[in-house]
Amino acid sequence: MNVWHACLDVEALPSPIWKNGGMSTSPNVRSLWADHALALFRVVAGIVFISVGTMKVLGWPHGPALMPPMPLLSQMGIGGLMESVGGVFIVLGLFTRPVAFLLSGEMAVAYFQFHAPQSLYPTVNQGMPAILYCLFFFYLVFAGPGAWSVDGAMKGRSSR
Repeated sequence: MNVWHACLDVEALPSPIWKNGGMSTSPNVRSLWADHALALFRVVAGIVFISVGTMKVLGWPHGPALMPPMPLLSQMGIGGLMESVGGVFIVLGLFTRPVAFLLSGEMAVAYFQFHAPQSLYPTVNQGMPAILYCLFFFYLVFAGPGAWSVDGAMKGRSSR
């Protein structure tokens, strides 16, 4: 067997990705890496979500249209605070399920109150981020934080 054939031969690879359900096509097998992939997605999405909140509350980073920070007790200010603080909780994986539930609701309200009245189509009303964040946070309510979370450390193991 030549080197190239060995590289393409899945059974010859010692990696756990290819064995024990790692890359199975069966819907009943959970990947060994699923919790880590979820954690990576959670952390990156949380960091980006923090920047959305700080843009509203602190005016940083500047958006495409230079807008001043929102008053904290306005609806946009409260939303920005929820996004900033909730994003930190999501990144840390701390109280993930209840925080994700609140943020999912916030994004649903944001979409239907601010985006949907402009157009039926999310590509036109610029509501795609709100829809995707709403559904991602809703998924976290049921899936939990994945690996690398404070929630998992508090339980003494990696949380699912």
